[in-house]
Amino acid sequence: MLKEQREGGSGVGLYVSRQADGPGRYTLEQALQVLVGWVPTVVGIGLRALVYRLMLRMDGWAAIENGTRLRFANHIRLGHGAYLDQGVYLHACPNGIEIGPGTLVMHGAVLHVYNFRRMPQSGIRIGRDSLIGEYSVIRGQGGVDIGDRVYTSPFVQIVAVNHVFDDPACSFVEQGITAQGITIEDDVWIGSGAIVTDGVHVAKGAVVAAGAVVTEDVPPHVLVGGVPAKPIREIDGRQRAKRGKVYFG
Repeated sequence: MLKEQREGGSGVGLYVSRQADGPGRYTLEQALQVLVGWVPTVVGIGLRALVYRLMLRMDGWAAIENGTRLRFANHIRLGHGAYLDQGVYLHACPNGIEIGPGTLVMHGAVLHVYNFRRMPQSGIRIGRDSLIGEYSVIRGQGGVDIGDRVYTSPFVQIVAVNHVFDDPACSFVEQGITAQGITIEDDVWIGSGAIVTDGVHVAKGAVVAAGAVVTEDVPPHVLVGGVPAKPIREIDGRQRAKRGKVYFG
């Protein structure tokens, strides 16, 4: 980080370079957000659905609540029916953020690509009809690929980066990072407060229990939990948990 700051300069120039692709883009994006970003209710949602097309890619119509923060907006793509709740923060420095059709990003969630090292694998992609729960954090340095119908409960962390700290004579800040990436396939449910670490592949239909720390790949249709997360049981239809009335819709 310190090296990057030295290479990138300091002061206003450094700040702008961390917010947009250049002074022109920064001025445009900030002006649009100041102009209509605060407007509440469906009136504001309608205005932003029209005006924000000047700074980001929108397929069809997407709903953006007031009070969202968007940075490097020209690297953001929203599918038809996508929804960004109040307090959502998207920082999409290359290679960007893609949110699929019908996907909901709820209050306080942070999606930050954080690629200031120009890594080619960086980016965040979320498929269709997924849900990113309140105050969840997704860091995309190594690339995060999330499939369709994936639900994260509140306070989930999906962090595709690790610091190197092997040399005790040198600060970890000066030892670099690793960024292998995270893949979460379709129909995965991640419970509240769970953490998915860099390099992990969560296969289709898996469930991650609340509070788990996932450090290894998760097979398809398996429930994992604990710190570090371990398989608890297969989801094969033979075991059914005791529960009350089940609702649909």
